[in-house]
Amino acid sequence: MRIAVPRERAPRESRVALVPESIAKLIKAGATVTVEHDAGLAAGFPDAQYTTSGATIAADGSAALAGADLVCRVQPPSSADVAQLPDGCAVVSYWQPGGTPDVLAALESRHVRVLALERVPRITRAQSMDVLSSQATVSGYKAVLLGASALPKMLPMLTTAAGTLAPARVFVIGAGVAGLQAIATARRLGAVVSAFDVRAAVQEQIQSLGATPLKIDLGGDAEGTGGYAKAQSEDQARLTQEGIAKHIAGIDLIITTAAIPGKRAPVLITAAAVRGMKTGSVIVDLAAETGGNCELTKAGETVDAGGVQIIGPLGLPSTAAFHASQMLSRNILTFITHVTKDGALNIDASDEITGAMLVKP
Repeated sequence: MRIAVPRERAPRESRVALVPESIAKLIKAGATVTVEHDAGLAAGFPDAQYTTSGATIAADGSAALAGADLVCRVQPPSSADVAQLPDGCAVVSYWQPGGTPDVLAALESRHVRVLALERVPRITRAQSMDVLSSQATVSGYKAVLLGASALPKMLPMLTTAAGTLAPARVFVIGAGVAGLQAIATARRLGAVVSAFDVRAAVQEQIQSLGATPLKIDLGGDAEGTGGYAKAQSEDQARLTQEGIAKHIAGIDLIITTAAIPGKRAPVLITAAAVRGMKTGSVIVDLAAETGGNCELTKAGETVDAGGVQIIGPLGLPSTAAFHASQMLSRNILTFITHVTKDGALNIDASDEITGAMLVKP
């Protein structure tokens, strides 16, 4: 099997789909891997490391893709990329948010199958392929650092010759992978942390990390399929917004991570709630790409709302590209192993993992 790794050209993307460690394992298993020149440089993996792993370095993207059976990318291919793909190959990458119907039609005309990394089903045997979880780990960690940098105070309690400084109060909304990592990071930095999640099952996890759960009586659990939260009723949404508004009046830093697969992120912090926050407070909204958990969030921007900063970051995993690429690469390596049979690529649409990942019109 011939595998190609092109250099990412999308804005804000510094990750690489496969790192040298994973490529060495693929080559040992009998694959041939071609990596475009400097594909891993932005993530901290120079060409020399790929050469040592056994990969061939191609001068440009066209040379890297020539004759490939499987193309491993981070971001989805653009219209310009499609023209360089070999007919009949397969591409494994994220499909959203950049994939479009026009690009998909162009891929289909060349009989190129696309397998979306974000569609890996949340089942036990696919856990090691779950890119959403691995990259959310990075996002949760970086969100706290981003918020701490914007905050006009330090997070830990400090006893100094000039007196004692009170610790900052951090509130995390959503206790999935990103939220739990945010809680752990804020606690390590010495903040007093509270957290909220509509799913009753995660309350113990919140407490185990040293945070205090915010309890809002919603009249039932809101856990949906795959461990994700499900959409709330209008009454539940109103109760959630009211409970959060009361709590955040005294909070210094808020990290929001709540998401519903395939839908707009729920609005949990209203504009009125922001007006009730302290001057100098900061909100880091990790749901910015899907609309935001705060009513005032603007994706890719920092909004000043009466002295409260609302940060809508994009591409946070790329800001820690070395470790993000390591984890992403291990996810993709496991996937490649899953779709390899007798040394050849075997994409079975009836398989519960592969079938769920295939992008269809």
